[in-house]
Amino acid sequence: MMAFRMRFGGLVAAVAVLALIASACGDDTDSTDTTVATTTSLAATSTTLAATSTTDAPATTTTASTTTTTAAPTTTTSSTTPVATTTTLPGEPIDVPPRRGDIVGVVGVAHDDVLNVRAAPGIDQAIVATLDPLEDDVLVLGNARSLPNSIWTQVEIDGVTGWASITFLAYLGDTDDITARLVNDLQETPRAETMLDLGLIVAEALASVEPPSRIVMSAAPTVGDLGEVTYDVIGLGDDSLYGVRLHVFGTPDEGGEGFVLKAVERTQLCGRGISDDLCL
Repeated sequence: MMAFRMRFGGLVAAVAVLALIASACGDDTDSTDTTVATTTSLAATSTTLAATSTTDAPATTTTASTTTTTAAPTTTTSSTTPVATTTTLPGEPIDVPPRRGDIVGVVGVAHDDVLNVRAAPGIDQAIVATLDPLEDDVLVLGNARSLPNSIWTQVEIDGVTGWASITFLAYLGDTDDITARLVNDLQETPRAETMLDLGLIVAEALASVEPPSRIVMSAAPTVGDLGEVTYDVIGLGDDSLYGVRLHVFGTPDEGGEGFVLKAVERTQLCGRGISDDLCL
Protein backbone atom coordinates (compact mmCIF):
# COMPACT_ATOMS: atom_id res chain seq x y z
CA MET A 1 0.00 0.00 0.00
CA MET A 2 2.81 2.37 0.82
CA ALA A 3 6.47 2.36 1.63
CA PHE A 4 7.51 2.66 5.23
CA ARG A 5 10.45 4.85 6.03
CA MET A 6 12.80 4.72 8.96
CA ARG A 7 13.44 8.03 10.67
CA PHE A 8 16.89 7.97 12.31
CA GLY A 9 18.44 10.15 14.96
CA GLY A 10 16.45 9.34 18.10
CA LEU A 11 13.11 10.80 18.93
CA VAL A 12 12.91 13.94 16.88
CA ALA A 13 9.75 15.93 17.18
CA ALA A 14 7.59 15.90 14.05
CA VAL A 15 6.26 19.33 13.48
CA ALA A 16 3.68 19.49 10.79
CA VAL A 17 2.12 22.78 9.85
CA LEU A 18 -0.63 23.10 7.27
CA ALA A 19 -1.81 26.58 6.20
CA LEU A 20 -5.54 26.36 5.99
CA ILE A 21 -8.35 28.84 5.71
CA ALA A 22 -10.88 26.46 7.14
CA SER A 23 -10.22 25.00 10.54
CA ALA A 24 -11.53 23.57 13.63
CA CYS A 25 -10.60 24.87 16.97
CA GLY A 26 -8.83 27.07 19.58
CA ASP A 27 -7.99 30.72 18.88
CA ASP A 28 -8.98 32.55 15.70
CA THR A 29 -6.62 33.94 13.08
CA ASP A 30 -7.28 35.66 9.78
CA SER A 31 -6.06 32.95 7.45
CA THR A 32 -4.26 29.95 8.92
CA ASP A 33 -4.93 26.92 11.10
CA THR A 34 -1.92 25.15 12.55
CA THR A 35 -1.71 21.79 14.30
CA VAL A 36 1.57 20.75 15.95
CA ALA A 37 2.51 17.44 17.55
CA THR A 38 5.77 17.31 19.55
CA THR A 39 7.69 14.57 21.35
CA THR A 40 8.33 16.64 24.42
CA SER A 41 4.78 17.41 25.50
CA LEU A 42 1.16 16.72 24.78
CA ALA A 43 0.88 20.08 23.03
CA ALA A 44 -1.12 19.79 19.82
CA THR A 45 -2.43 23.12 18.74
CA SER A 46 -4.72 24.25 16.02
CA THR A 47 -6.82 27.24 15.17
CA THR A 48 -10.51 27.92 15.71
CA LEU A 49 -12.12 30.40 13.49
CA ALA A 50 -14.23 33.49 14.08
CA ALA A 51 -17.99 33.48 13.55
CA THR A 52 -20.39 35.92 11.86
CA SER A 53 -23.88 35.45 10.45
CA THR A 54 -24.86 34.92 6.83
CA THR A 55 -25.85 37.85 4.63
CA ASP A 56 -29.32 38.64 3.21
CA ALA A 57 -29.98 40.74 0.11
CA PRO A 58 -31.49 44.20 0.76
CA ALA A 59 -35.28 44.41 0.57
CA THR A 60 -36.97 46.21 -2.40
CA THR A 61 -40.36 48.01 -2.02
CA THR A 62 -42.65 49.27 -4.85
CA THR A 63 -45.71 51.57 -4.24
CA ALA A 64 -48.60 52.05 -6.73
CA SER A 65 -49.47 55.62 -7.96
CA THR A 66 -52.69 57.58 -7.06
CA THR A 67 -55.51 58.00 -9.72
CA THR A 68 -58.34 60.67 -9.67
CA THR A 69 -61.72 60.57 -11.61
CA THR A 70 -63.78 63.64 -12.94
CA ALA A 71 -66.83 62.74 -10.81
CA ALA A 72 -66.49 62.30 -7.14
CA PRO A 73 -62.71 62.28 -6.69
CA THR A 74 -61.50 58.91 -5.69
CA THR A 75 -58.01 57.92 -4.70
CA THR A 76 -56.88 54.36 -5.23
CA THR A 77 -55.26 52.64 -2.33
CA SER A 78 -51.54 52.12 -2.54
CA SER A 79 -50.13 48.60 -2.46
CA THR A 80 -46.71 47.28 -1.57
CA THR A 81 -45.03 44.32 -3.25
CA PRO A 82 -43.72 41.52 -0.98
CA VAL A 83 -40.18 42.01 0.26
CA ALA A 84 -37.79 39.87 -1.75
CA THR A 85 -35.18 38.28 0.47
CA THR A 86 -32.37 36.02 -0.77
CA THR A 87 -29.46 34.32 0.94
CA THR A 88 -26.17 34.10 -0.92
CA LEU A 89 -23.51 31.49 -0.21
CA PRO A 90 -19.83 32.34 -0.46
CA GLY A 91 -17.76 30.70 -3.17
CA GLU A 92 -18.69 28.74 -6.27
CA PRO A 93 -20.42 25.34 -6.62
CA ILE A 94 -17.99 22.46 -7.15
CA ASP A 95 -18.48 18.75 -7.83
CA VAL A 96 -16.10 16.82 -5.56
CA PRO A 97 -16.29 13.91 -3.12
CA PRO A 98 -17.74 13.18 -0.65
CA ARG A 99 -21.09 12.65 -2.37
CA ARG A 100 -24.67 13.10 -1.22
CA GLY A 101 -25.65 10.43 1.33
CA ASP A 102 -22.05 9.39 2.09
CA ILE A 103 -20.93 8.92 5.69
CA VAL A 104 -17.50 10.32 6.56
CA GLY A 105 -15.40 10.86 9.67
CA VAL A 106 -13.39 13.71 11.13
CA VAL A 107 -9.64 13.40 10.48
CA GLY A 108 -6.56 15.46 11.20
CA VAL A 109 -7.99 17.29 14.23
CA ALA A 110 -5.98 17.31 17.47
CA HIS A 111 -7.24 15.42 20.52
CA ASP A 112 -7.83 18.63 22.47
CA ASP A 113 -9.59 20.41 19.61
CA VAL A 114 -12.85 20.23 17.61
CA LEU A 115 -13.96 20.64 14.02
CA ASN A 116 -16.25 23.63 13.55
CA VAL A 117 -19.44 23.24 11.53
CA ARG A 118 -20.52 26.64 10.21
CA ALA A 119 -23.73 28.24 8.98
CA ALA A 120 -22.20 28.79 5.51
CA PRO A 121 -18.88 28.08 3.78
CA GLY A 122 -15.95 30.09 5.16
CA ILE A 123 -14.08 30.71 8.37
CA ASP A 124 -15.96 33.96 8.99
CA GLN A 125 -19.35 32.26 9.27
CA ALA A 126 -21.25 31.47 12.47
CA ILE A 127 -20.44 28.18 14.21
CA VAL A 128 -23.57 26.01 14.49
CA ALA A 129 -21.98 22.79 15.83
CA THR A 130 -18.65 21.21 16.73
CA LEU A 131 -17.38 17.70 16.00
CA ASP A 132 -14.97 15.60 18.09
CA PRO A 133 -11.63 14.55 16.54
CA LEU A 134 -12.76 10.90 16.25
CA GLU A 135 -16.37 11.55 15.11
CA ASP A 136 -17.19 8.88 12.50
CA ASP A 137 -20.86 9.44 11.60
CA VAL A 138 -21.06 12.67 9.57
CA LEU A 139 -23.74 12.67 6.84
CA VAL A 140 -22.84 14.51 3.63
CA LEU A 141 -25.71 16.38 1.94
CA GLY A 142 -24.12 16.69 -1.49
CA ASN A 143 -23.52 20.44 -1.79
CA ALA A 144 -19.96 21.73 -2.02
CA ARG A 145 -18.53 25.24 -2.46
CA SER A 146 -15.07 26.33 -3.52
CA LEU A 147 -13.50 29.36 -1.84
CA PRO A 148 -10.10 30.83 -2.82
CA ASN A 149 -8.15 28.67 -0.37
CA SER A 150 -10.56 25.97 0.80
CA ILE A 151 -13.42 23.69 -0.18
CA TRP A 152 -16.49 23.22 2.00
CA THR A 153 -19.21 20.58 1.99
CA GLN A 154 -22.66 20.67 3.55
CA VAL A 155 -23.14 18.11 6.32
CA GLU A 156 -25.66 17.01 8.90
CA ILE A 157 -24.89 15.73 12.39
CA ASP A 158 -27.45 15.04 15.13
CA GLY A 159 -30.11 16.93 13.16
CA VAL A 160 -27.97 20.04 12.71
CA THR A 161 -27.11 21.17 9.17
CA GLY A 162 -24.02 23.22 8.39
CA TRP A 163 -20.78 23.41 6.41
CA ALA A 164 -17.38 21.87 7.18
CA SER A 165 -14.01 22.02 5.45
CA ILE A 166 -13.27 18.85 3.47
CA THR A 167 -9.66 19.16 4.64
CA PHE A 168 -10.85 17.57 7.90
CA LEU A 169 -13.20 14.93 6.49
CA ALA A 170 -12.49 11.51 4.95
CA TYR A 171 -14.02 8.10 4.37
CA LEU A 172 -12.92 5.61 7.06
CA GLY A 173 -11.70 2.49 5.29
CA ASP A 174 -10.27 -0.87 6.27
CA THR A 175 -8.45 -1.39 9.59
CA ASP A 176 -5.57 -3.89 9.67
CA ASP A 177 -2.69 -4.89 11.94
CA ILE A 178 0.63 -3.71 10.50
CA THR A 179 2.85 -4.53 13.49
CA ALA A 180 4.96 -7.23 11.85
CA ARG A 181 5.45 -5.23 8.67
CA LEU A 182 6.45 -2.11 10.60
CA VAL A 183 8.97 -3.96 12.79
CA ASN A 184 10.44 -5.60 9.69
CA ASP A 185 10.85 -2.26 7.92
CA LEU A 186 12.36 -0.60 11.00
CA GLN A 187 14.52 -3.69 11.62
CA GLU A 188 13.80 -3.41 15.32
CA THR A 189 10.90 -3.21 17.77
CA PRO A 190 10.43 0.48 18.63
CA ARG A 191 10.61 1.63 22.24
CA ALA A 192 10.36 5.05 23.87
CA GLU A 193 10.10 6.77 27.24
CA THR A 194 6.44 7.76 26.73
CA MET A 195 3.48 6.54 24.68
CA LEU A 196 3.40 9.94 23.00
CA ASP A 197 6.96 9.39 21.76
CA LEU A 198 6.33 5.75 20.82
CA GLY A 199 3.31 6.74 18.74
CA LEU A 200 5.30 9.48 17.06
CA ILE A 201 8.00 7.00 16.01
CA VAL A 202 5.31 4.90 14.31
CA ALA A 203 3.65 7.93 12.69
CA GLU A 204 6.95 9.24 11.31
CA ALA A 205 7.73 5.82 9.83
CA LEU A 206 4.52 5.95 7.77
CA ALA A 207 4.58 9.65 6.85
CA SER A 208 5.71 10.82 3.44
CA VAL A 209 8.59 13.23 2.98
CA GLU A 210 7.39 14.74 -0.29
CA PRO A 211 4.77 15.98 -0.01
CA PRO A 212 5.34 16.41 3.73
CA SER A 213 2.65 14.73 5.79
CA ARG A 214 0.83 16.43 8.63
CA ILE A 215 1.04 14.37 11.85
CA VAL A 216 -1.69 14.98 14.44
CA MET A 217 -2.31 13.24 17.76
CA SER A 218 -6.05 12.61 17.50
CA ALA A 219 -6.39 10.69 20.79
CA ALA A 220 -4.21 11.45 23.80
CA PRO A 221 -2.10 8.72 25.47
CA THR A 222 -3.61 6.49 28.12
CA VAL A 223 -1.59 4.19 30.36
CA GLY A 224 -2.61 1.02 32.18
CA ASP A 225 -1.65 -2.60 31.60
CA LEU A 226 -1.16 -1.34 28.06
CA GLY A 227 -0.40 2.16 26.85
CA GLU A 228 -2.41 3.54 23.92
CA VAL A 229 -2.26 6.59 21.67
CA THR A 230 -3.73 7.51 18.27
CA TYR A 231 -2.11 9.55 15.52
CA ASP A 232 -3.50 10.72 12.17
CA VAL A 233 -1.01 11.02 9.32
CA ILE A 234 -2.58 13.28 6.69
CA GLY A 235 -1.30 13.95 3.18
CA LEU A 236 0.48 11.04 1.51
CA GLY A 237 0.57 12.36 -2.04
CA ASP A 238 -2.19 9.94 -3.07
CA ASP A 239 -5.65 11.23 -4.03
CA SER A 240 -7.11 7.84 -3.16
CA LEU A 241 -5.39 7.26 0.20
CA TYR A 242 -5.70 10.63 1.91
CA GLY A 243 -3.97 9.43 5.07
CA VAL A 244 -3.89 6.80 7.81
CA ARG A 245 -5.05 6.63 11.43
CA LEU A 246 -2.64 4.74 13.67
CA HIS A 247 -3.82 3.20 16.95
CA VAL A 248 -0.58 2.38 18.75
CA PHE A 249 -0.31 -0.02 21.72
CA GLY A 250 2.72 -0.26 23.99
CA THR A 251 3.77 -2.55 26.84
CA PRO A 252 5.53 -0.99 29.85
CA ASP A 253 9.10 -2.24 29.89
CA GLU A 254 10.36 -4.30 32.80
CA GLY A 255 12.15 -1.38 34.39
CA GLY A 256 9.01 0.75 34.29
CA GLU A 257 10.87 3.55 32.51
CA GLY A 258 9.32 3.36 29.07
CA PHE A 259 7.21 1.44 26.57
CA VAL A 260 7.90 -1.21 23.95
CA LEU A 261 5.70 -1.43 20.87
CA LYS A 262 3.10 -4.19 21.13
CA ALA A 263 0.78 -3.54 18.17
CA VAL A 264 -0.24 -1.00 15.54
CA GLU A 265 -3.72 -0.91 14.02
CA ARG A 266 -3.91 1.15 10.82
CA THR A 267 -7.17 2.60 9.45
CA GLN A 268 -7.18 3.86 5.88
CA LEU A 269 -8.47 7.42 5.45
CA CYS A 270 -9.86 7.56 1.92
CA GLY A 271 -10.24 10.67 -0.20
CA ARG A 272 -12.51 9.59 -3.07
CA GLY A 273 -14.65 6.89 -1.50
CA ILE A 274 -14.58 3.27 -0.36
CA SER A 275 -15.62 -0.10 -1.79
CA ASP A 276 -15.54 -3.18 0.44
CA ASP A 277 -13.76 -0.98 3.01
CA LEU A 278 -10.93 -0.23 0.55
CA CYS A 279 -10.09 3.20 -0.88
CA LEU A 280 -11.29 3.86 -4.44
